Parts: sequence; structure tokens; C-alpha cells
Amino acid sequence: MAGKIIYRGNSLLDNEPIVVISIESSRNRKTGNMLQTYILCDNDKSPLENNKTGSDYSICGNCVHRGKPTADVKRKTATERSCYVNLAQGVLIVWKNYMAGKYANATGHASIAELGADKMVRIGTYGDPSAVPSYVWESLISKAKGHTAYSHQASVPTADFRPDLYMASADSVAEAQQYWQKNQRTFRVISDYSEMVAGKEIACPADTMDVQCVTCGLCKGSAVSAKSIAIVAHGAGKSHFGN
Repeated sequence: MAGKIIYRGNSLLDNEPIVVISIESSRNRKTGNMLQTYILCDNDKSPLENNKTGSDYSICGNCVHRGKPTADVKRKTATERSCYVNLAQGVLIVWKNYMAGKYANATGHASIAELGADKMVRIGTYGDPSAVPSYVWESLISKAKGHTAYSHQASVPTADFRPDLYMASADSVAEAQQYWQKNQRTFRVISDYSEMVAGKEIACPADTMDVQCVTCGLCKGSAVSAKSIAIVAHGAGKSHFGN
């Protein structure tokens, strides 16, 4: 996993140390070959342990899909975790490589911009972009073909929530409507496509039309004029969705 460190500093959510690592390519079938970005807690715990103990607030904030912290020695992650990201796969590999010192730093606007040049960028492959100063993302996508991004942190005062760049992650129709009233686009996980709000939401093309994110590019906030996106619960934690 060839990559670079593009930010290392304190989280805007709780002031704890975090790190952002860009990975050059991906074999993810849903997204396609996009530049990936992993937002990780910069401590001595693995991503699984940070999730299990609740320390992942630094990078995931108010996301309801984090699950509930637990002290159960039999568990590796939080209980009732409905997040689609499998922490034991790509996230863990990137963390291990980081701990082994395998990633060099990319510092300054020009060097970060070159990483994203002529690529589709996935902001927040894991972690919430609003935990990171948005100038980092502005540099990364300044020469890019496009990007995707999602954030749950609109209600966190210290977060750098950018609805012009990120989809606002909504967990109910009522919450989505609050964003729509502000002309902000949403991304909402649902149980069935019959739950979509007519005239406001469309089904995720990657899920219903087999169109990869690298081609679609609709999930970039109000930077594009389009309806909001809804998707049926999927991925590693789908069995816990709605519990």
C-alpha cells in the first residue's frame, strides 16, 4: 500500500492526536480505483481497540455507526457496530504500515496537491473528514478529477464541517430535512429503497446500477447540483443497522 502522510496533528473533534494517510490506489469493487484516505487515531492502540474503547471519537465523532464501547474481553470491536468498514482489513493494514514507519510525509500544498492530481479522491475511506482542517482536503483535491466525502459532524462546534465539499450524513428523514432546508445534500443509510423521500433522494448508483464511485462522483456535497443519495445498509456492520 504505497502512500503518504498528509496530516499529523490534533483532531478538531476532541484535540487528540490523529494522522491522515493517503493511499495511491484501491481494488475496492464498489468505489473503483480511487485515491484512498485513512483518518486514524495516532496513539498506541490498533483501530480495532480504539473502536472498542470509544477512543475513535477523535476520528469518527458523533457517527451512530461506531457502536457502543465495551470492556468485554471476548470482543475485538464495539458492540452493535453498524459501520460498513471492516477494521480488520484495509484499515488495520494501513495502521500497521504506519506504525512500522513505512509512510513518508507529504508537506505543503504543492506536494499534497500532486498526490490527488488527475485522480478521483475518496476523502475519508475511514474516519470523518471534519476531524481534519479542510485546507488539507482542499489541497488534495485541487488538481483532482473529483472526490467523494461524507460527514456526521455538523453538530460538533469545533468540527470543520464543509457541506460544500461533504455529503451531510443523515440518520433519519427528520435529520435529512434539516439539512435540505439549508440546501445541503445528504447521504442516508436506509433499510429498504421504499424509504426514500420522493423528489429529494435517489438510490446510490453504485448499489442499484453497478456504477462505481470513481465514475459516478455524485457524493461531493453541494459542489454538484443533484438530489441527495440514499443507500441500503451494507458492508461489515449491516446486521446491526437499525438495532
